[in-house]
Amino acid sequence: MSTVATPLQYGDPPRLGAYVVQARLQAMPTGFVYLGQDSDGRVASIALLTRGAALDAAARERFLMAVRQASPARGGVRGWLGRARGRGPAGAPRVIAMDGGAAPWVAVPYVPGGPGAGWFLESVLVTGTLIGETHGPDFVPYWLGDRAPALPVPPPPAPPPTETRRAVLVALSALVALVTLTGAIVWLLLGRDDETMPPSRPLPATYFQPTPPPVPSPNDTLKPSPSPSPGDTRSSTPEPSSPPGDDI
Repeated sequence: MSTVATPLQYGDPPRLGAYVVQARLQAMPTGFVYLGQDSDGRVASIALLTRGAALDAAARERFLMAVRQASPARGGVRGWLGRARGRGPAGAPRVIAMDGGAAPWVAVPYVPGGPGAGWFLESVLVTGTLIGETHGPDFVPYWLGDRAPALPVPPPPAPPPTETRRAVLVALSALVALVTLTGAIVWLLLGRDDETMPPSRPLPATYFQPTPPPVPSPNDTLKPSPSPSPGDTRSSTPEPSSPPGDDI
């Protein structure tokens, strides 16, 4: 099968774990092989199941079983059994990373011309018979028609930023003060109209008593003043008064 790197197509994952997917190496009926690179610059061959194979429990378990058998032996009883049986199946590449979630994938060191991660995809599809010769038509899994890449579940969105407890209390206090002030203003504007005003005392009745008209007195009668005659030639200039010693 061809292992020439081709550009990514629509539906290919841009990232798998710590690896940035750069190109597509193989397209198999059970999955895809990608060329990826981590943050340290290490290049890896990554095998990803198709969506149909990932949704089938048996196909997914066969893929994960092949990956676990080729994984480095761990400590404990499982590690001891793995070392006693050997490193894994013959010809299996060394596993450096894997994900057994809803979209399983495995990463191995990329070696041009060597066995890549596509080795694990070969164990997903069951062919042949257990004993004897092959008779009759071969069967095709129902999920073989869905050959789109199984995209990993996107990470949950980050929680929204929350304010500190002090900021929340200050905002709550300001809100309570604003509501109280609004209620007081509404009560002052509308509440006084609903109050019943006490009845006012009636004003006392007004009595009019007639008084006699005023009678003019004799002294108040106007008398005509004498007018000067034309023959009066006395000067209107007042005469100078004599000194007080001349009157004696």
